[in-house]
Amino acid sequence: MNKKVVCVVVILLMSMCSSVKSVNVDNPPGLEIPLLQTGEELIQHTGFSLVYNEIHEQANWVAYELTLEETQKGVERSDKFLPDPKINTGTATQADYKGSGYDRGHLAPAADMSWSAEAMKESFYFSNISPQVPSFNRGIWKRLEEQARTWAQQDTAVFIVTGPVLSDNLPVIGPNRVSVPAYFYKALLVYRYQNQKAIAFILSNEKSNLPLKHFAVTIDSLERITGINFFPALPDEIESNLESKLCLPCWGIEEE
Repeated sequence: MNKKVVCVVVILLMSMCSSVKSVNVDNPPGLEIPLLQTGEELIQHTGFSLVYNEIHEQANWVAYELTLEETQKGVERSDKFLPDPKINTGTATQADYKGSGYDRGHLAPAADMSWSAEAMKESFYFSNISPQVPSFNRGIWKRLEEQARTWAQQDTAVFIVTGPVLSDNLPVIGPNRVSVPAYFYKALLVYRYQNQKAIAFILSNEKSNLPLKHFAVTIDSLERITGINFFPALPDEIESNLESKLCLPCWGIEEE
């Protein structure tokens, strides 16, 4: 192969690599994805993956890895909410939220997707949105999102799974009958050499001024409540150890 051809190949490869999400070589790919249950379809976007729940018209969960580099502010917030074209059964729409009194609350926050114009756009798909009480969405939920970004900066990368706690007989809004969850959760994992830790939070969909530590639980506890198996790609022994313990100081959280 002559030098001109080699140069062209190298340039093409560099161009391709710059258009996709960077890979954290310290972490195996897909570590953030919960165990798929029978009939569930994994939907993958530029910055996050999800499983959609047609009955409740929102995601069961949204999962992604947030790296230190991705926490640096990039593209501007789009604020253009759209149906998710990858959901064949259709998603919620603007009409479902209009006049409902609920915010269109992000699961994967837009601020975590500002590293890419496409990721930012996709974060406003209704598959990534759930009805949230305004004082919750703009209050304690926002505080937890900001804290997760701080952990990504401190620990280089963090795996995040977030979503609503869905159950029967929830109140609904809009013509598509979008369920209004009573609770939301986040499961977080840092998995690096000599730095492995996990924590979860379950928060009521209402205003709260309490410190985040009051909502911290083990991953095992969250799994019992949601029925979701988080971080199944971990080696069994490590998964059992990390998910059964709640170590607040490990995350820089003061205990009572």
